[in-house]
Amino acid sequence: MAARFKKHRSVPSRTGLPGRFRTAALALALTGTLAACGGPDGQVTQPVVGGFVGEVAADEPRAALVARDILAKGGNAADAAAALGLALSVSLPSRASLGGGGACLAWRPGESGGQAFVFLPQGASQSDAASDRPASVPMLARGLFLMQMRYGSVDFADLVVPARNMASHGVPVGGLLASDLAAVQSSLLADDKARAVFGNENGHVLGVDDVMVQSRLAGSLERLRIAGVGDLYTGALAQTFVEGAQGAGGGLSGKDLRADVPVAEPPLTVHANGVDISFLPPPADGGLGMAASFLANGRGGDRVVAAWRARQSGKGSSVSAADAQSLLNSGSLSAGGALPALPASTSFVVTDRQGETVACALSMNNLFGTGRIAGSTGIVLGASPAQRPQPLLAAAIAHQGTTQFRAAAAASGQNVAADTAAIALQAALAGVRPQVTNGNGRANFVSCPGGLPSDSGRCFGWTDPRGAGLAVGSVSVAH
Repeated sequence: MAARFKKHRSVPSRTGLPGRFRTAALALALTGTLAACGGPDGQVTQPVVGGFVGEVAADEPRAALVARDILAKGGNAADAAAALGLALSVSLPSRASLGGGGACLAWRPGESGGQAFVFLPQGASQSDAASDRPASVPMLARGLFLMQMRYGSVDFADLVVPARNMASHGVPVGGLLASDLAAVQSSLLADDKARAVFGNENGHVLGVDDVMVQSRLAGSLERLRIAGVGDLYTGALAQTFVEGAQGAGGGLSGKDLRADVPVAEPPLTVHANGVDISFLPPPADGGLGMAASFLANGRGGDRVVAAWRARQSGKGSSVSAADAQSLLNSGSLSAGGALPALPASTSFVVTDRQGETVACALSMNNLFGTGRIAGSTGIVLGASPAQRPQPLLAAAIAHQGTTQFRAAAAASGQNVAADTAAIALQAALAGVRPQVTNGNGRANFVSCPGGLPSDSGRCFGWTDPRGAGLAVGSVSVAH
């Protein structure tokens, strides 16, 4: 019989028969790593819950399937989102790495607004001037752990296993990663450690369906599974990471790793069209841009963020999420000039059968961050925000009262991420698929027009057809 997760919190029982998937998406799992979601011994197991398990929409198909399998094993949305984020560090290291960070929103029935978890990639405490390629503090694992600790239902160690297996066994390069590799191939191939991971024997970067093996990253993930996330910040893995980062010109110290922590705070909120909507708060100010764009029918979110950032300049922590909420409440959202070119990001949304939902946006502050790997850890280093502008990380969750989930959306796409996410959210609330034809925004959403958990039959996920993502939900179980 297939193994199930070890529960560490009281959650509704979700039982079923073990079996084999019979969905079209299963074809992607034939690599032997996509559906690898087993116990601590790494044994691959099959999903045990059939029918509607929730919905997942993400920019990278293999990571989306990991999340779907977590839901099918009885994990909730926070468990699946944490596993998805870790899987992205393997299958999409151009935009999501243990060396980067991001922000997530989480909501579950019974809550008014949910919670935002902000873990943006921060720079070194000392000046970056002495560093060859200043790196960011690795925030992804810490941020996902905090979110899953507050909202999850299983041991975090179990959620590391799929990513570890993918890194160890190898994963085929997807369309989005192949495009990112082609965009920065000269920089990656110039570094020995990066070339060993992302290059082939012909002296080129990997292409679509080439198998990418990351044995050293698998070792770091296994260390996180055994010793816990804290080992990357205060333990032996932290020491190895700092040595590797300094050797790669990243300029990070042990003090930097210990000092930077994720923040949990209330989201920005808007009441519109009979639903309450939670948005990511600053400093993930793509949420403010998304809220402004949503209220303006999908326009001008980037210019509102430009005005916000100009207002914030020089004021530091005195400009807070409370200020952003006051602006939303007043309706006086001023527009600034154009933003500079912003870093790439990736997004995903996960909803479980009970209506608990997580929406996240992740970034490296640059494609492939610094373009270098932290020594023997295999971790791609994020870029210091002192050298790059902050990305637009846009995500929102809509619910009716405190009982019914209605819709969630998130988007990537540099400067147009906020507008793209707003348009996607409007469509998700209406229960339709948006008409997207131009621009570089890429959105993901989950829509439940009849509400969840009351009417799961009308729920569906959607991923931008211009991208290479996957939206997946129901599972067939053989008897």
